[in-house]
Amino acid sequence: MKYVDGFVAAVPTANREAYIKHASEAAEVFKELGALSVVECWGDEVPDGKVTSFPMAVQCKPDETVVFAWITWPSKEVHDEGMKKMMEDPRMQPDVNPMPFDGKRLIFGGFVPVVNV
Repeated sequence: MKYVDGFVAAVPTANREAYIKHASEAAEVFKELGALSVVECWGDEVPDGKVTSFPMAVQCKPDETVVFAWITWPSKEVHDEGMKKMMEDPRMQPDVNPMPFDGKRLIFGGFVPVVNV
């Protein structure tokens, strides 16, 4: 059964191009390690909420944009092995490919698809 990693982050709007470069380089590594697809989305219509919302969840500041992304893997086993290798990959070390956003506010999780139409 397929497996999905999901991510939400607040990225400084001024870092849009740096984020795209970072995400593109990471996507290449994820694909090499077995990911089926990597999708990165720059926020366009992401409203503030009154109780909860994407901006609230990542403590998005006025000069930041919410990013929503996901990675599809063929299985949890491939995911687990791929993520382990990703953390060790020299191309993904902070001094080589630094995150152009505050990683402390990144929300992520792994999911088992239950509907896929």
